[in-house]
Amino acid sequence: MTGYAVVIPTLARDTLADCLAALAAATGPRPDEIVLVDDRPGPDADPAALEHPLGVLGDLRARTVVLRSGGRGPAAARNTGLRAVTAPWTAFLDDDVQVGPHWCDQLVQDLAEAAPDTAGVQGVIAVPLPGERRPTDWERGTAGLATARWITADMAYRTDALKQVGGFDERFTRAFREDADLALRVLDAGWRIRQGRRTTRHPVRAASRWVSLKQQRGNADDALMRRLHGPDWWAKAVAPRGRIRRHAAITAAGAAALLLAAAGRPRAAAVAGLGWAAGTAEFAWARIAPGPRTRDEMTTMAVTSVLIPPAATWHRAVGEWRHRSAPAWREVAA
Repeated sequence: MTGYAVVIPTLARDTLADCLAALAAATGPRPDEIVLVDDRPGPDADPAALEHPLGVLGDLRARTVVLRSGGRGPAAARNTGLRAVTAPWTAFLDDDVQVGPHWCDQLVQDLAEAAPDTAGVQGVIAVPLPGERRPTDWERGTAGLATARWITADMAYRTDALKQVGGFDERFTRAFREDADLALRVLDAGWRIRQGRRTTRHPVRAASRWVSLKQQRGNADDALMRRLHGPDWWAKAVAPRGRIRRHAAITAAGAAALLLAAAGRPRAAAVAGLGWAAGTAEFAWARIAPGPRTRDEMTTMAVTSVLIPPAATWHRAVGEWRHRSAPAWREVAA
């Protein structure tokens, strides 16, 4: 049998209990160890928040250890868990997923079939969407996880391979791009990563109407990816290129309209303003058209489509400045 550990970083969200209950109920060889990494910031996080989730583990509770990582983000939390692992394979799960009923059996089969040069085996992610209406912008974004490469929602790596490349890069402080960065370093080190057959469910969690605006912070992480893996990192990671260039153009047009108006050049300001309005309208419609088109959704899309371009541009600029001296990953590894 192939031994494995499960590492789960958590902020003690309500979803954790369902995650651990699904793992405890899954049939097949049990994990050698479960490392639950509490990444809530500060030393005073209430340990009682973990009592119920840990209680659903049943006989797996004896194999479970809880560590603290100090609120430094999921990359640092996973590294904290990785350092405690002694099993040959480390399976990462997010605390908002639910593994399938035969996950343990399927995982062990996935690992047993891995060739010696295979460092990672990815699980199959299923995102349930409403059947009675078209999905919202947030739901469509979550559904994209089903086709994303190398996401750590359910990803198993050889423990030695992770240690060879230095684990996760802790400069990625959000749950964004840290998985793609790790996979690219593993591949460049000569390993392979393949798709497994085990299945894991990733429900769409409740989110604020401003969630798409908050997600623009990830543009700073894209700047770090560019420094580490080159300008073609999008192609290497098989990731969507995104709209950062359009966002920058829309933001520039809006800023120009304001500056020209202040300078007493109303005609030029109007031209720039039309460019801003056209770009914003196209962006908003691209988000509204495939959705349910309810009044609430359309209002949210309209307002956030005005705010997202400058927010994305700002975060990208901040990321470029913050990571301006970051060497390519090969230099880091050396």
